[in-house]
Amino acid sequence: MKKLMELMAEELSAAFEKAGYDPSYGKVTVSNRPDLCEYQCNGAMAGAKAYKKAPFMIADEVVANLGESRVFSMAEVVKPGFINLKVKEDFLAEYLEKLAADEKLSVNAAKTPKTIIIDYGGPNVAKPLHVGHLRSAIIGESIKRIGRFVGHKVIGDVHLGDWGLQMGLIITELKHREPGLVYFDDSYTGEYPKEAPFTIGELEEIYPAASARSKDDEEFRAEALEATHLLQQGKPGYMALWNHIMEVSVSDLKKNYNNLNVTFDLWKKESDAQPYIPDMVEEMKQKGFAYEDQGALVVDVKEESDTKEIPPCMLLKSDGASLYTTTDLATIKERMELFNPDEILYVVDKRQELHFIQVFRCARKTGLVNEDTKLFFLGFGTMNGKDGKPFKTREGGVMRLENLIADINEEMYRKIVENRSVKDKDAGETARIVGLSAIKYGDLSNQATKDYIFDVDRFTSFEGNTGPYILYTIVRIKSILNRYCEEGGDLEAGRMLAAVNESEKNLMLQLTGFGATVENAFEEKAPHKICAYIYEVSNAFNRFYHETKILTEEDPAQKQSFVKLLVLTRNILETSIELLGFSAPDRM
Repeated sequence: MKKLMELMAEELSAAFEKAGYDPSYGKVTVSNRPDLCEYQCNGAMAGAKAYKKAPFMIADEVVANLGESRVFSMAEVVKPGFINLKVKEDFLAEYLEKLAADEKLSVNAAKTPKTIIIDYGGPNVAKPLHVGHLRSAIIGESIKRIGRFVGHKVIGDVHLGDWGLQMGLIITELKHREPGLVYFDDSYTGEYPKEAPFTIGELEEIYPAASARSKDDEEFRAEALEATHLLQQGKPGYMALWNHIMEVSVSDLKKNYNNLNVTFDLWKKESDAQPYIPDMVEEMKQKGFAYEDQGALVVDVKEESDTKEIPPCMLLKSDGASLYTTTDLATIKERMELFNPDEILYVVDKRQELHFIQVFRCARKTGLVNEDTKLFFLGFGTMNGKDGKPFKTREGGVMRLENLIADINEEMYRKIVENRSVKDKDAGETARIVGLSAIKYGDLSNQATKDYIFDVDRFTSFEGNTGPYILYTIVRIKSILNRYCEEGGDLEAGRMLAAVNESEKNLMLQLTGFGATVENAFEEKAPHKICAYIYEVSNAFNRFYHETKILTEEDPAQKQSFVKLLVLTRNILETSIELLGFSAPDRM
């Protein structure tokens, strides 16, 4: 379906061509002076030099060809040569009728659908999710949903950290605490227990205790390093413990991600990439890319255009151990072999930018990816507290994600109960739905690459640019539509009529921007653009609502038209929040 801006540009281009000018000058933009017009064309300004003619003269000739326009109710020249435009109300109504009937609400399917893998998890097993994991999950989930909506095959991968020193630390700590466990008996040949010898709560206490101990106790650290090495060599007892750790930890991670309405298609782990490492390293050596430097195996990735030093990409340490770099490269190899993606997108803390520059350059230089495979790093900023520092608990520690969600839900519950808008038995579930909108919208409304302040009071407010305000607008629309149906109205009856006032026309114009917003948000990997859009739509709707008598309108055809507009507004807002990863309750 063509966008409204495209139809306007076609009309302008034809007028330029008819006047003897290049039709490419007929581009249309949203007006930067909404008090004067809705849209504008600056093509006459651009064409003045090429045609050696005053821009207002060109503009006059173009506007003379718009007298019988089916699109514009106003086209006037403003010196030095701007063309100010307004859209015909009946043309706009007809356009919205078509938009409402379009399954994707004017979002056009990608002409060449791609296979895209998004890496947007990255938690280490055996550790609880904390607020540092929030942005990757929320931003990645939204981009995945937007990508699918525009027609791409998008695969989400959690990419768990399960193969590093933390495993050796846990195993060693467990061995010190319970040396009699069968997993530490080298002579044992039977089956290992099906039940884990620890709960998730115990596991989450074991790791930090072991980590703290390893910093002060060199002997303990050496033992943990050896345990890591033995695990990676496949020692049976340690592998059995590793399986227990994975089972208990992944089950808990799924529960916590589910609370965020975040899902993954793949629950791949660092360990899945390990089998690819030996052949990958050998091939890089044979092709002359990898060489020894002070005992370590590295690949040069610096380029002549670099303005700062880019160190070599290290594949193996001097003791032969692999690193995150090695695992990430092997994961790329695995992904190419299993899925042959057109693009791999990493949604990761922006402080890891250098790491991914090295990994991407190494993957491209050594031929791990096809020449046309895109490797994209979306580095996000830090979520900070009101003091401007990374978000912490009141005690100064890193806040667990489930505690943050609980705090937000509690605050939303208090506000909902105070409003007395929802029955007590429904208040808890409503608070959970609205609380999720507060967290997700609060994060996504900021440009991903920038740091932002996580302000609980502001994010949970029902006023201003917040998730609860967007949901409140949707619930208000649902309430009006429910009353209309209760009074015997039919949501399918009638058709969209020309706007009766400025606020209605403004809402109609806002709705025409949905398709372009979604397509652009995916192209730029920028969910904040959808947030900005639905905030404008919500404001436009609420102005229309306060200025227009909708259900008391006496003309049945006009009332049906208002209802049609409300249905479309609801559909666009609900589709948008689904793309952002949350939903709206029926009441608030």
